[in-house]
Amino acid sequence: MAMTTLTVLKFEESDGAEKALEVIEDLNKQQLITLHDAAIVSWPEGKKKPKTEQLTSMTGAGALSGAFWGMLFGILFFVPFLGMAFGAAMGALAGSMADVGISDDFIKSVRSKVTEGTSALFLMTSGAVMDKVVDAMKDHKFELIASNLTKEQEEKLREAFAEEE
Repeated sequence: MAMTTLTVLKFEESDGAEKALEVIEDLNKQQLITLHDAAIVSWPEGKKKPKTEQLTSMTGAGALSGAFWGMLFGILFFVPFLGMAFGAAMGALAGSMADVGISDDFIKSVRSKVTEGTSALFLMTSGAVMDKVVDAMKDHKFELIASNLTKEQEEKLREAFAEEE
């Protein structure tokens, strides 16, 4: 089984992530990549904080829970706005993210690069036919920030954020 990858693509436009997701969804339909889950962060000019959106059409074992995306985006984007006490609590939660392959460096990198006027596409994928994916994405200007998850880390991630049935 192919390793699942958490990939973050940063775009210089606030709608760039949305446009790129359409391409990835099309590649998924063509079976050129397996899209397990996705989320978009868009930060329009003039807004104090970004807007986040989980891909709601994903279901099944591959999809992560809203709790995961909520916690990740909270750590990435909202801690600086919420004050020291809450920040300390989120800092403890950020430590638990390291157990599933999301390091402080990853968090700091995303936080510093996804800023007002930009957007980011967070993808959980596997089995990419790289030359086809690269070709399909060539018209989209983005910066790649990627964190590969091992199978064990992916299982920990799913266990940690499993939604109650």
